[in-house]
Amino acid sequence: MSSPGSGNRIVQWIEYRLPIFSWLDHTVGSGYPAPKNLNYLWNMGSLAGVALVIQIVTGIVLAMHYVPHGDMAFDSVEHIMRNVNYGWLIRYIHANGASMFFLVVYIHIFRGLYYGSYKYPRELLWWIGLAIMLLMMGSAFMGYVLPWGQMSFWAATVITNLFSAIPLIGEPIVTWLWGGFAVDSPTLQRFYSLHYLLPFVIAGVVIVHIWALHTHGSNNPTGIDVKGPQDTLPFHPYYTVKDLFGLGLFLIVFAYWVFYNPNYLGHPDNYIPANPLQTPPHIVPEWYLLPYYAILRAIPDKLGGIVVMGAAIGVLFLIPWLDTSRVRSATFRPIYKQFYWILVADILILGWVGANPPEGYFILIGQLATAYYFLHFIIIMPFVGWFETPRQLPDSIATSVLDKGGRRPVTFVRPTLAVAAACVVLLAAGPSTAAGDVEAPKSPGFSFQGPFGTYDRGELQRGFQVYQEVCSACHSLKYFAFRNLRSIGFDEVQAKAIAAQYEVMGGPDEEGEMFERPAVLADFMPAPFVNDNAARAANNGALPPDLSLIVKARTGGEDYVYSLLTGYADPPADVELGEGMDYNPYFGGGQIAMPPPLLEDGVEYADGTKASVDQMARDVTTFLTWAAEPDMEARKRMGIKVMVFLVLMTVLLYMVKRKVWSDVH
Repeated sequence: MSSPGSGNRIVQWIEYRLPIFSWLDHTVGSGYPAPKNLNYLWNMGSLAGVALVIQIVTGIVLAMHYVPHGDMAFDSVEHIMRNVNYGWLIRYIHANGASMFFLVVYIHIFRGLYYGSYKYPRELLWWIGLAIMLLMMGSAFMGYVLPWGQMSFWAATVITNLFSAIPLIGEPIVTWLWGGFAVDSPTLQRFYSLHYLLPFVIAGVVIVHIWALHTHGSNNPTGIDVKGPQDTLPFHPYYTVKDLFGLGLFLIVFAYWVFYNPNYLGHPDNYIPANPLQTPPHIVPEWYLLPYYAILRAIPDKLGGIVVMGAAIGVLFLIPWLDTSRVRSATFRPIYKQFYWILVADILILGWVGANPPEGYFILIGQLATAYYFLHFIIIMPFVGWFETPRQLPDSIATSVLDKGGRRPVTFVRPTLAVAAACVVLLAAGPSTAAGDVEAPKSPGFSFQGPFGTYDRGELQRGFQVYQEVCSACHSLKYFAFRNLRSIGFDEVQAKAIAAQYEVMGGPDEEGEMFERPAVLADFMPAPFVNDNAARAANNGALPPDLSLIVKARTGGEDYVYSLLTGYADPPADVELGEGMDYNPYFGGGQIAMPPPLLEDGVEYADGTKASVDQMARDVTTFLTWAAEPDMEARKRMGIKVMVFLVLMTVLLYMVKRKVWSDVH
């Protein structure tokens, strides 16, 4: 970046008319002095800014293809995943980027709590940061609704319906949010519009946040004020290179989720189209809202729960006055430090409780954890500040950089790792689905599992044959087009021959009549029934699910599907089966309406492979995994390249960072 004093005539011409380069230099350049003892927790602010930019850019691209209508939203998301060039990558980056954004922001907040960054004169800076968090929560909730899956739909229904508890004005608010008398297309359109708008509002508030930060400068791990030039370093190059190294580490973690575990942080039910007539057994928000969800449920009264949940956020705005200690940093506060880690553990417990159904001991634990949350801020924080005897503060930031006996820098490794570990544990609490008392699925070890796994083309073709001859009698495969046959190993002639075996609706002809014709490669696999009612009538009232996304839509994925197909058994003595039901320990409740679909030698494989039940289950599971995500192999190949690049880049950045900082340490 050219400095304001650069001899570059173009820079000077622009600077005279719009002093943007001097503003950048003052904000993130050599013109901004920063305390010289900032540790890696201070990277989280810049990482949050990067995460926000990633969300805005990917969101704009996704908005070009998304259709905010109740009948088309779910299909438009699958269109993005399957038909838009690298649409799967953009959506996975956006979906997992929300989690990464909250992760770094939560670490940023935990850091502020530990080091007292909310104290005078930074109270307004703290408030603006909390406002950003609230805007993030609103935007994230609305974004969670947009895929229009089961969890999206019912989360929107439950959360918006909470406003009905407000006396007098509650019902009109809910009606206005819904755009009618139920969650439907108008609700989706409102949420889509606001979800698109709020990130730009967040960006504007971030600018104000940076403005407030630069008014009094950054806090630091010691919590003492800058006393002179000896306590500071120019932000550039010292902290820019440190931030770049931190960015490299952040992108490595981010890339892992995007390329190797993209659906872990979501909920399987969101791969089931929204159904207003079927409520999921356990409705949960994303992991980053679980603690607040647990606080909401801790109060048995709806209005009381809303008030307490609001108070849980509101109390954070009062922290600058609730903390009565004159010392900012918990490093020098031995008693407060212990209570701080208890608070971290308490928030983790709330997240764990929020991820589980409100029953049994989870109710009591949630209530106790909620009580301690408020006890910490309202009682413990002020009393500890009054009676605690802090350790002696260093004379200056410069003297704190080196230990008394040598040149080893104070790194604050323990709080850094502890806060990061706390957020990661809370993040890992998200995927709980409360599936009920079912047996854990078994894994036969598929070839496509693992970071280097690939599909076995023989298994894919045999699996397609099993679907054709067994599954297709009841189950549709609506997102599978006959052109996709070439991706599983069939050549064009074979694919056309397979497609021609099916009849699809064509027309209208010259007389306006519809007619049946043989399918071509551009057509999609026809459904076995003309509508859902016909499907139910043929299956004793049960609706066979579409199998396009069945692997993603079930906890356990491919292992669950394989276990279900091979898990039929005689019921235990204490289980009484209903009429027309079979026993399968891998199915919720143990009773399943679908009879055993696979029988020994039920198909005759063209390649001569023996069609045992286990072999057919493996083959069709492999095919259905491919049907759910045809780009899995491309994702993993790209992931290897990206990870290698990021690791090498991060190593180089670390070497540059050590070189730049060598004159400081």
